[in-house]
Amino acid sequence: MGHDPSVTRTWVLHPDIKSNNDRRLPEPALAEAVALAEALPGLEVFGETIVRLPKAHAGMLFGKGKIEELHNVFDEHEIDLVLIDGPVTPVQQRNLEKAWGVKLLDRTGLILEIFSDRARTSEGVLQVEMAALSYQRTRLVRAWTHLERQRGGLGFVGGPGETQIESDRRAIDDQLVRLRRKLSKVVKTRGLHREARAKVPFPIVALVGYTNAGKSTLFNKLTGAEVFAKDMLFATLDPTMRAVELPDGPQVILSDTVGFISDLPTELVASFRATLEEVLAADLIVHVRDISHEGSEEQAADVRSILTSLGVGENANQIEVWNKIDLLEPDDHDAVLARAARHEEVIATSSMTGFGMKDFVQAVELALEGEIIAETLVLPYSDGRKRAWLFERSLVEAERQGENGFELDLRWKAKDRAQFESL
Repeated sequence: MGHDPSVTRTWVLHPDIKSNNDRRLPEPALAEAVALAEALPGLEVFGETIVRLPKAHAGMLFGKGKIEELHNVFDEHEIDLVLIDGPVTPVQQRNLEKAWGVKLLDRTGLILEIFSDRARTSEGVLQVEMAALSYQRTRLVRAWTHLERQRGGLGFVGGPGETQIESDRRAIDDQLVRLRRKLSKVVKTRGLHREARAKVPFPIVALVGYTNAGKSTLFNKLTGAEVFAKDMLFATLDPTMRAVELPDGPQVILSDTVGFISDLPTELVASFRATLEEVLAADLIVHVRDISHEGSEEQAADVRSILTSLGVGENANQIEVWNKIDLLEPDDHDAVLARAARHEEVIATSSMTGFGMKDFVQAVELALEGEIIAETLVLPYSDGRKRAWLFERSLVEAERQGENGFELDLRWKAKDRAQFESL
């Protein structure tokens, strides 16, 4: 029987290798790999298997018997693509593709495909291309024709009629040099944008977190902006910025960043540093966690280590949001609320139901109380008392006389402004 050619029938394997020192818990790891696969348009997951191995076999990854057994499964379900949640060497990839008669992608290849599908800004696109090239350089794999792509794709998941990637290492290196040049231009203009934004008087609040922790939903709740918030891994790849007026505090710029992920392949860590540079410029980092996930602690540790590698210090202004509290069983729900209440920098929320949003906004306001806001104020000439108050506190940077009164350039904190407004 034939099957719908527009759908790539996919099977996900998680090799649980005993000899690996940094083994992840196989069940949640497999679930995450399936969610990754589902984040790529055109793939349909027909099955998933944890393959337990004492050690990886050099040429084939798996043993003979296991390869035969899986071959029968893939044949029976007419599988086009096998995703292996882990690293696969070029030799293993070739041998397995030949043994099974399917196309194979490893974890890095899959994440690259997703990044390629999601990158929106010119910088994001360049970053992905560079990561893809450094990955390709090690394997120079054949393109495959199962997925029709609206976009050019990366060649791992090629368009119809695409033949072998006919590029040798030198061609790839030339391309990398070109991309690096382009990227440094883009990053320079981003730098200029950032400087321009540094002149923007508002504090920047960056939402960070493990992929699928609910950052975009939280972002939408706060901004009313329809950011791409699907229950999908990597739904956000380019930092999305919105200005938000907090009820009792300053106006802030909210920045939603790409989701973090465990074992992010090295080619990608370098690629996405720039996408996360927004975080370094932030006045407040909000670490959003899916507290209902069984691996929540491990995920949080991953996020912290990526932040550290980016240069975010221990003393950075941070708060933690324990999100998706609505998904917990009643007992766990109460225990988590009690735990959160013991830490003033932790807020329990559900960005779906809106629970805890008020506390969250208050926590942001409190954390930003010390941030300097720059703005220009026009005071009627008759308002000498307020003008004197501002000068007494050395809050005025510059003053001009305009048509409607004194134009004052101020640098002050939210609480100065609140006091001033109560005069």
